[in-house]
Amino acid sequence: MKKSVLMLLAATALLTALPAQATKQAQERREARDMRQDTRQDSRDAKQECREGLVGNADCRQDHRDAKQEGRDKARDIKY
Repeated sequence: MKKSVLMLLAATALLTALPAQATKQAQERREARDMRQDTRQDSRDAKQECREGLVGNADCRQDHRDAKQEGRDKARDIKY
């Protein structure tokens, strides 16, 4: 009898911890997604400004890629 009660209490404790973990992961995913989206828009703006300048298109494209990669790295740091 005692053993089954202890097992029930242990199971209850574990089940209450799972939703909190899922909520934390969801929040981290949201923050990472927001970071990537903000980075994309900032990168687009920078690329457009670059094209309006005297810099070649290849350089603008590379700057755009680098900015997006930095955003992905930041998002990974948030998420993991």
